[in-house]
Amino acid sequence: MLLDTFQDKWSPMVRSTYIRPDIKLATFLRFLATGSYQSTVGNEIISSASKSSVCRIIRECLQLFENWICGKWIKTPTQEEEQDTMASFFEKTGFPGIIGCVDGTHVRFKGPGNDVKHLYYNRKGYYSINAMVICDHNMKIICVDGRHPGANHDAFIWEASTADLKLQNDFDRGKRNFWILGDGGYKLKPFLMTPYRNPRDLAETRYNRKHASARNVVERCFGLLKNRFRCIIGSRGLHYSPEKATQIINACCALHNMCITYKCIEEPTDPYINPDITMPNTEESVQEEDDRAICIRRNIAINL
Repeated sequence: MLLDTFQDKWSPMVRSTYIRPDIKLATFLRFLATGSYQSTVGNEIISSASKSSVCRIIRECLQLFENWICGKWIKTPTQEEEQDTMASFFEKTGFPGIIGCVDGTHVRFKGPGNDVKHLYYNRKGYYSINAMVICDHNMKIICVDGRHPGANHDAFIWEASTADLKLQNDFDRGKRNFWILGDGGYKLKPFLMTPYRNPRDLAETRYNRKHASARNVVERCFGLLKNRFRCIIGSRGLHYSPEKATQIINACCALHNMCITYKCIEEPTDPYINPDITMPNTEESVQEEDDRAICIRRNIAINL
């Protein structure tokens, strides 16, 4: 399918340096899957290409994915898909109105130039991009924002995202009873439900339990994504500029959605623990809360 999509979009052929499109694509996918150095990928039998050739292949494939694949495979769900997501979450957890779950994950990469290096140095002690991901009940990614430096907090990235703007507009136009679930690091909003920091009664305790059960899907999504595409989990990190690292993240997310669509799903046997998760009781999680959102959350808690 990918070869058909890219059929007439490859760069012009030069006989002395010609590499077949299927070899280019296989080399690119091999790089994403292993996270190996370019020279290592090039030395494998599948490509037998020099380091400079692998570099060109990766650059070309990233541009093709950016232009023709990412926008098609990572997109806002239709109304029917939203209804399916709500029904599935409610059936599994008893929590109504969920259209997706959001969280951030750090993707390590080699630090950029000295003038902006401090922006990418995260609280874990390494340089990274903090990628925000929203997924549905099937772990399909419906939104990804991999542009922000690792020093930025999840809440800041959400506030700057197009997802927040769209959901706010939907709410202002009268749409109701739909929620994204986020952890305690996010600001509580009428369309973004977070857990209670200090549950006061049984209803709030039950709400937190069901909230955690439903939101677990985004942790599983990260586990599936990073175990399949080792380039974004490798301890050595990506040796690319922030812009190219963002393209790599987007390509991995698009391929992740393809795997789910074509039912090529192999969840890791070991449970994935996201090291970047923000616990609800940390000081940094204290956000100003919207009075309307407080009432909505309380009503959900009472009726669960």
